[in-house]
Formats: sequence, structure tokens, C-alpha cells
Amino acid sequence: MADGRPDGDAATDVALVARWKAGDERAATELVARHAPALARFIAGGTAREDVDEVVQDAFVRAFSAIGSFRGESSFRTWLFSIARRLVLDRGRAARRNPAHVALGEGDAATDFGALDGLIASETHGRLEAALRHLTRTQRDVFSLRVGEGMSYKEIARVLGTTEGAARVHYHNAMRALKEQVDDE
Repeated sequence: MADGRPDGDAATDVALVARWKAGDERAATELVARHAPALARFIAGGTAREDVDEVVQDAFVRAFSAIGSFRGESSFRTWLFSIARRLVLDRGRAARRNPAHVALGEGDAATDFGALDGLIASETHGRLEAALRHLTRTQRDVFSLRVGEGMSYKEIARVLGTTEGAARVHYHNAMRALKEQVDDE
């Protein structure tokens, strides 16, 4: 299993990349359909919600324009997530130079539960969001890739450009910090 997904998925990506390189534009559409939802979930952890679609699009544009440099040393998915991470980091640096604040609205979470359940879910969501803000950027990325995307530490290390051991340490520290933050509130 590569990327926490069956090996057939990686083989399909390799075939789609080969088709794209050969000029089959439908292959690009298939790659986008396969990876855009997971990429959006990852990006949402580090970018304003209204910017997620734009960053996803930018990541695919960069990937497809640089497809000739894709050597297959990692999976296409890992390579794509690496590109997206760099875009998010670049946006973060730009945002620090020109700060703006975006808050979540009351109706941002959809649920079929009753009012009390909604209140509890909203409070829990707020506590988790607050706790996530206390993590370092790397800890948030590792947490998002591990919990949200189910990536292995090996794949996380490739996305972040670090070692497997460092990815494990960042995940452990993120979980400890989140637990402390949520318990303290």
C-alpha cells in the first residue's frame, strides 16, 4: 500500500501521468477528479476557506506544467501534496506581510442533529480550531495528512521534505499539544 491507498491506485496514477505526457487531456481530468477532494481537505487546514479552490487549481496547474520533471520517485499524490504545501506556505508568507482575518460563520457546519447537538458540535469545533492554532505549521500539516488523509509517516515525510522519524515526532507532539489545549479549555 502506497499513500495509505491500494497499490492499484498508484499504478493508475502512473498510467494517467503517462497518458497526460503523451497528450491525452482526459488523463488530466481523471487525475484532478481522483485527487482534488483530498487536496482540498489538506489545503483547508492552512488556508482561508475561500482560497481553497484557488490553491487546488494552482497546485494542479503547477503540477501539469511541470509534469515533465515528475520522476516517479514518490507517488503522483505525494508530489502533488508537496506542490500544494509550498503554495500554502507562500500564501502564508504573503498574508503575514498583508494580514487579514477570516472567521468561521455560525452556519458553516451542516448537521441533521437537534439544537443541543449543534451547540455541542459548534463548541467542540471551536475548541479544536483554537487548539489547532496553537500548533506549529509543521504539526498542523502532519496532523492533517495523518488524520485527514490517512497518509503513512513515510508519505508525510516526502510531502514535508523531512524524515519519517521527524514526521512521527511532529505527529506525537501535535497530538499531545491538542490534548493539552482541549483539556485546558
